[in-house]
Amino acid sequence: MIICASQVLSISLHGLRVSRRCSPFLLLLLASIPILSQNQNAQAKPKGEEPTPEAAIPAIVAAFDKYEVVGMSEAHGLKDADDFVFTLIRTPAFIEKVNDLVVECGNSLYQPTLDRYIAGEDVSFAEVRKAWRNTTQQMCSTSGFFEQFFPLVRAINQKLPPGKRIRVLAGDSPIDWDRVKTTKDIGNLVHDRDQNIASVMEKEVLSKHRKALMLFGVFHLMHTSTFFSDSAVTIYEKQYPNSTFVICGLESLDMNTPLLSASPFPNWPTPSLARAKGTWLGALELSHFFPPPIIVRKCIAKNEFPQEGQDKPMGDLVDAFLYLGPPALALQEQMPADIVLDSEFVTELTRRGALLGSPWSVKDASLQVLKSAMNPLLDLPKPADDETLRSMEKECREMKRRMSIAQ
Repeated sequence: MIICASQVLSISLHGLRVSRRCSPFLLLLLASIPILSQNQNAQAKPKGEEPTPEAAIPAIVAAFDKYEVVGMSEAHGLKDADDFVFTLIRTPAFIEKVNDLVVECGNSLYQPTLDRYIAGEDVSFAEVRKAWRNTTQQMCSTSGFFEQFFPLVRAINQKLPPGKRIRVLAGDSPIDWDRVKTTKDIGNLVHDRDQNIASVMEKEVLSKHRKALMLFGVFHLMHTSTFFSDSAVTIYEKQYPNSTFVICGLESLDMNTPLLSASPFPNWPTPSLARAKGTWLGALELSHFFPPPIIVRKCIAKNEFPQEGQDKPMGDLVDAFLYLGPPALALQEQMPADIVLDSEFVTELTRRGALLGSPWSVKDASLQVLKSAMNPLLDLPKPADDETLRSMEKECREMKRRMSIAQ
């Protein structure tokens, strides 16, 4: 993950979005799965009660009695989380209470088409998949989870009476890639994503007193601002306070570290939900759950957290933690091989990557498909090494040079 501290940049790490002025769209993503850094492992367990695990699905269903919205992560490389979502949305008690599913991987430009498809109307799959393939995020364009998610919701609706059918709301900015020819055409659509998400939530869910499950990277869901910008939930909770129950996964915590040597997690049932407030787990700071990003200042790259947000306890940011089993045995999400075989789509993704400053090639994608097929277990990345940092500094200097020539 990279944060450029001198210009606008958007980053995806469980939804982390940072905005300032930097090279327009430097490489957006190095690591999408959080890990603990070594200097954190030796710290003593903070004070607080032991977290108490509850059966996850009944606890989430019960949360809708108190909250209008429940938010959790999906499609960020974690197959176990994806499978849990599939189970949750097929649970009759969940279907009985929830009206809307609001997704990160959905271009709001295509909401009318999406509505017709989810309602069961005659809409071709090739037409509706533009809703998740044509977003501002490359992750969405290659997501195996969302290739299954939208058809599944449509199929569920076909078994429900009209008054009980679930609506899917697209939360991403309304970008029209057919009209985007240069970086300038993208404008602020990449950087105003949380504002757009908040607007969708206010207009389509909260003002109508509906119940919704939000499926977003957790940085879009946190209750207070972290780093440089407000999350979508922070934005709309100014108008609708205490409306959202936020869930964070525990896949980032290393169960073998001294910090968690007395951890109760190995004895927890799978899946489990544990409340954060008042527990030692909720007292852990944000930096225990996410790796230090790459900060690039004046073309000098370092692994470090910005001062903003790094010392906030997780209990202030989220309401509960979701345990889906031992992290060492977690499965990684597979990229569908048909993505690589679709030459026309690969060409388009390569074009978008160049405009976003996030290089993408069929060779890289093919290697990713092969690697994940050979090793289905999640391979947690390490913080960037010196070679990577120096490479980022070189790229920063080269981008500054090109911008200077362009001016």
